[in-house]
Amino acid sequence: MVGFRKWMILVHRYLGIALSLVFIIWFVSGIAMMYARDMPGLTPQARLERLPPLNMDRVWITPSQAAEGASLGINPGRVTLLTVMDRPAYRFAGRETATVFAETGEKLVELGEAGVVNVAASFMGLPRETMRHAGVLTEPDQWTIAQRGQMPLHKIVVDDAARTQLYISPTLGEVLVLTTRGTRALAWVAAIPHWFYFAPLRLNGPLWRGVVLWTAGLGAVLALIGIVLGIIQFSPKRPYIPYSGWMRWHYITGVVFGILTFTWVFSGMLSLQPWDWASGGDDIAEGIPQALSGGAPDLAEFPAMNAEEWKTVLGGRAAKEIAFARVQGDPYYLVRGVEEKPLLLTPKGEATENLFETTEQPLAIKREPFSVESLMSRVKEVHPDVPVAESELLSQYDSYYYSNEGARPLPVLRIKFSDPENTWLYIDPHLSQITGLYTRFGRVERWIYHGFHSLDFSFWYYNRPLWDIAVIVLSIGCIVSSGLGFFVGFKRVLRYLRRTAATGLFP
Repeated sequence: MVGFRKWMILVHRYLGIALSLVFIIWFVSGIAMMYARDMPGLTPQARLERLPPLNMDRVWITPSQAAEGASLGINPGRVTLLTVMDRPAYRFAGRETATVFAETGEKLVELGEAGVVNVAASFMGLPRETMRHAGVLTEPDQWTIAQRGQMPLHKIVVDDAARTQLYISPTLGEVLVLTTRGTRALAWVAAIPHWFYFAPLRLNGPLWRGVVLWTAGLGAVLALIGIVLGIIQFSPKRPYIPYSGWMRWHYITGVVFGILTFTWVFSGMLSLQPWDWASGGDDIAEGIPQALSGGAPDLAEFPAMNAEEWKTVLGGRAAKEIAFARVQGDPYYLVRGVEEKPLLLTPKGEATENLFETTEQPLAIKREPFSVESLMSRVKEVHPDVPVAESELLSQYDSYYYSNEGARPLPVLRIKFSDPENTWLYIDPHLSQITGLYTRFGRVERWIYHGFHSLDFSFWYYNRPLWDIAVIVLSIGCIVSSGLGFFVGFKRVLRYLRRTAATGLFP
């Protein structure tokens, strides 16, 4: 027993010397991550805010005419109408990504430096003179790691107070990434050190994954051994703790915060799903998205747009982006930028009768959600042999489908299947789309990763700043414990070096 204890002390000591500073970096950056959340970029919300309103008076061709003129075939993929270079344009995202201007059917070719500068000036609402073209990236830099498949990108430096930098796709004519001096600085104390997101390392996926898994795995071993030592080193008699000085305080803080340190580091390792422990098992969702939509949209069902009609239906408000979709077998416009949530508009409404005449509403907003019965019938069509244990329309978030920012739509239909994976499916009844899926292992991962790593338990997660205060205080406790371990270990290394130098073993 004495030999085993000595072995654990040595392992804990030297792992601590190697990893204590990493622990400190993780906990400090974890506090920053509470507010930075991710690498700087351009969120869908920020992108939508920056998009200029659509000028419907200049939409002169239909989406089917645009697809035909661009020779995109019978299945052009996802189709949206938005403003590109101050002109309304159809964006086709399928096997081939293409942008076709809605006035003439002209296809956007790759922009040069002047065109990209114009896009940047329009996006920022600033004069062209404030835009400086900083080159063309053919390989990702620190801020475009997630856009490696969209190279090349033009980099524009903006002469503004925020020191904004834009990365623009010359084939899309659109800004993909936006960073400022503030978001870049925050990233260097948040996401980059927390995720080891250094571009030379991160761009080598297998190497980055291996470094993170091994570092976190050894860190979990370090913390676990510390917990065990905290228990077996405790004496039931005075002085209770067999240490003094800084080591005594490291022992006390380790006992208090050791379990939290272990769960944080271990859950962080599990986020990369080593051995694919929580992957797979989502076969139940196969085919359901298509059943809920009714298949790909037929662009021929969308007639020419009447600008005055659109202004009347939207109450004078201008849409920023319109997607052409099929929902439950019928064509719909999915309109963004008018209200907080996307709007569904029918290209051709139902006929209505009065005492004098029959009229037809050619464009109408669909406010009411799709019925639970219609959603369930389409789900059961795909899996008629899979029993449904429970279905419920939720008006509030549960422990798996939730969002502190309220970004995920409510109400939501939750369906619990009695399949081998005990799958839970969440469907937005407003858009008839899947918004969440959790298998049995997915729900376990939710608690082991998000629960232990983010401490996002409902009793305080929805009562901010209570959650902020608690997580920061606990993080500081772990920082102090790790810092004391680093200090004690560093002193031991210095003593060893001095002793070695005094004996003349090395110069």
